[in-house]
Amino acid sequence: MKLFKFLIVFLALIFQTCLSQPEKINGVSFVASQESIDHAHVKPVVNVNANYAAIMPFGFIRNLEHPEIVFNTQRQWFGETTAGAKQYVEVLRQKHIKIMIKPQIWIWHGEFTGYLEMASEADWKTLENSYSKFILEYAQLAHEFDAELFCIGTELEKFIENRPDYWRNLIAEIKKTYKGKLTYAANWDEFKHTPFWDELDFIGIDAYFPVSDSKTPTVAEATAGWKAHKPVIEQVSNTFNKPILFTEFGYRSVDYSGKEPWKSDRNMGHVNLDAQTNTTKALLENFWNEDWFAGGFIWKWFVNHEAVGGVNNAQFTPQNKPVEAVLRKHYSDFK
Repeated sequence: MKLFKFLIVFLALIFQTCLSQPEKINGVSFVASQESIDHAHVKPVVNVNANYAAIMPFGFIRNLEHPEIVFNTQRQWFGETTAGAKQYVEVLRQKHIKIMIKPQIWIWHGEFTGYLEMASEADWKTLENSYSKFILEYAQLAHEFDAELFCIGTELEKFIENRPDYWRNLIAEIKKTYKGKLTYAANWDEFKHTPFWDELDFIGIDAYFPVSDSKTPTVAEATAGWKAHKPVIEQVSNTFNKPILFTEFGYRSVDYSGKEPWKSDRNMGHVNLDAQTNTTKALLENFWNEDWFAGGFIWKWFVNHEAVGGVNNAQFTPQNKPVEAVLRKHYSDFK
């Protein structure tokens, strides 16, 4: 009788284990602040059941034709510098949050980084040297803290298209310093022809795919919209035998949130919380159950949780909006 009870309990445990969801990267894009952080700033990250944070130091470029990156200066916000990134990592790690170091470039007036393109060979060489200094600075930081992930660049399509050999050599240089997992954050319409996925561990996509032309998309409409994109994403994963990582994902709380999700136009100010909630829910439900999908980082999560977002906010952040509860529940199922 005792043996029978033991077998029942044992089989029940096996059944429960089989039903449990695999752990995913449940990430937040942790926005740099002017000041240092403490545990109070990290608590909301823990509360939303995130297990990863993307730390995003910044370099700055004057315009799309300018070849030099300025970074790690006293004029920058603390969180955008090496010292700030270190402090953020230290505090987040104390709360058992894993880390992706994701250095990014800001071009003056918010020009799209994917259009960064030089007019001469001399300028290309200057840009390459400047970018190498920038990215290797943070590869060293990723090595120092044994970060779980390092992102080698974000939405730099023309730079990569024109200089593929440079990028392969850069990856080799990064690997000399940093021994962890690597990805690149390709734009949603770029990832299909990124030439070096075979050298990385994750196929990174900033997942601003258009999924609906409706003013307030339903979950079903947004799910239908994914049918044009999801098979292509899976095919690229299968081709390179690499998992997909959404290095950024998310929607603004505005009308037509699923039509052109990449837009950050401040003229789009009419708040639509249902549009954000439904499009986000559709994305989570369509991808987190897939074996070939590693997870993602929601765009974006601000340090001062109580003072940001809210029901009158039309921007990307899920903080203090109905979609935050959706994210919390979904992340809890994949911890």
